Amino acid sequence: MSTSLVTGATAGIGHEFARQLAARGDDLVLVARDTARLEEVAADLRSAYGIEVEMLTADLTDPEQLGTVEARLSDRDRPVDLLVNNAGFGLKGGFLDNDIDTEQRQQDVLVRAVLRLSHAALGGMVERGRGGVINVSSVAAFLPRGTYSAAKAWVNSFSAWAHGEYADRGVKVMAMCPGFVKTEFHQRLGVDRDSSAPKALWLEADRVVRDALADFDRGRALSIPSKRYKGIVTATRLVPRPVLQRFQSMGRK
Repeated sequence: MSTSLVTGATAGIGHEFARQLAARGDDLVLVARDTARLEEVAADLRSAYGIEVEMLTADLTDPEQLGTVEARLSDRDRPVDLLVNNAGFGLKGGFLDNDIDTEQRQQDVLVRAVLRLSHAALGGMVERGRGGVINVSSVAAFLPRGTYSAAKAWVNSFSAWAHGEYADRGVKVMAMCPGFVKTEFHQRLGVDRDSSAPKALWLEADRVVRDALADFDRGRALSIPSKRYKGIVTATRLVPRPVLQRFQSMGRK
């Protein structure tokens, strides 16, 4: 029996990872800030799939609460076979529209938490010679979109390095780079989905996660869902950066 730990597990991509991993028969450790929603999701998954579900209420911007999740991942007596670093944090305004503490909290979730949780998980995985990490990044990593893009570019770079470093020791690491996905993420930012980006760019979470898990099973270091986003990423290597920067407000209106 395998155990998967998913952060940001009560909504959107994280919830879909939890559901699809449960359908595979994995026991789960679910991490999120809202205890009531955690309990609801855990009960649903236990009932639907007959698996064990452990809950950790944690705000990953808080070092002490982050440490609780690190400790769970480091527990050699209760090994975690797959870590999904999914917890998200987005800001609608531009860099100077946000106070620096808010910007720092975004980096705490998107970079520091990924760094520390990966470090906690990989030690035991390398010792056992098996396991994996999926880091939920973004197509934004390939685009000039401020500190969010910078954080996701770090996630991509770190994941690519870790994939090369640990693959021959039985541990897989992959960055997953979705584009616009129909979840609560943009709604929480106050973004109007219909007017902020073309309808053709919005993907369904179940398809995004299904494709990502298939890519992970194949041992790929990078997963970009759909031909349209693969094409966009290819185009970013050809289009001058100043031109790309004109589109940085897409998905934030």
